[in-house]
Amino acid sequence: MKLVPQSAPYIRKKVSVSRMMLDVIIALLPISLFAMIYYKWDSIYVFIISILTMLFFELLINMFIKWPKGMKFKELFSKDGFNKVKEGYTINNILAPLISSMIFALIMPAGSRPFIVFVGAAFGIIIGKMVFGGLGSNIFNPAAVGRVFTMICFGSDIGKANVECINAGATPLGTANGVVMDTQAFKLIDLFTGNDIGGTMGEGCKILIILGGLYLFARRSADIRSTLSYLLSFMLVMFVASVSYLKVDSDFNVFKNWLYQILAGGVIFAAVFMITDPVTSPTSKFGRVLFGCTAGMITALIRVVGSYPEGAAFSILIVNMLAPTIDHFMRGKPNTYTWKQCVFLSCALILVCVIVSNQVMGGWF
Repeated sequence: MKLVPQSAPYIRKKVSVSRMMLDVIIALLPISLFAMIYYKWDSIYVFIISILTMLFFELLINMFIKWPKGMKFKELFSKDGFNKVKEGYTINNILAPLISSMIFALIMPAGSRPFIVFVGAAFGIIIGKMVFGGLGSNIFNPAAVGRVFTMICFGSDIGKANVECINAGATPLGTANGVVMDTQAFKLIDLFTGNDIGGTMGEGCKILIILGGLYLFARRSADIRSTLSYLLSFMLVMFVASVSYLKVDSDFNVFKNWLYQILAGGVIFAAVFMITDPVTSPTSKFGRVLFGCTAGMITALIRVVGSYPEGAAFSILIVNMLAPTIDHFMRGKPNTYTWKQCVFLSCALILVCVIVSNQVMGGWF
């Protein structure tokens, strides 16, 4: 078998990259419009700053990456020079940062300070993408890079935006104590519809997120394997954690707490729009299942024992680093599932469940 090196994303069907990107934008529109209508100007300016910032830096840095050999800087301001630079700039150089900027805006809270939005978007597109060579060359999700950067550098300001924007006391995950959710602070239906729950804008109406996901899967513009493996692994680990808490509180409502963990935060949004990024994902079938399961397990671990209430963005960046390694070990192997792969994945899930259960029950380590 001859392996031909190509630039991601890797497409095995007669579908253009541009069409896939347009599908993602269409799928993002319902939840984006919901955020703009619900939060009004507090969300609109976040979208505007994020989109303009990423489009600008994509264009600026792409000019230097694709700079015609021998052309002087002053020639750029001539018609011929501009046309030479424009030849290396395609519609994909607009659609890709547009998707990243919309996702970044949606994983930020409405009412975030304009300066924080600008810095996060710029850091995400420059450090998360352009330093690796631009379109199709990045190993990290730019939106996740920008979000994690703002969380680390401006955590208190972002938390303040969460509270002030809806005049609420806290977000659903903000009221959680590890695995234990405050099921009295928010109604389950509000978590599903995004009514008065705060958090990031992508934590809003889950119905619209799911509809967007169904559209992507129907159009085959996203791989459902990554989404299902991410959600199922997260749900399994959180269910084990919830059941384990019965040792601490015998009256604990396991099923209700488990549902709150699934609907609270950005897990569903990440499963539909972030874990499915074809550029930063492995290329093989089992590779994408392993990729999604690993991200789901890490998200659950961060929620239960980590210092941050939400771990979706962190987990995606971690598995982004593992994607090239997964591709390396799967290189040259049949693109099918084997019993050894299933055993390996099952053992990993069991190990994480044991660790989480032990921590919840206050065990031996």
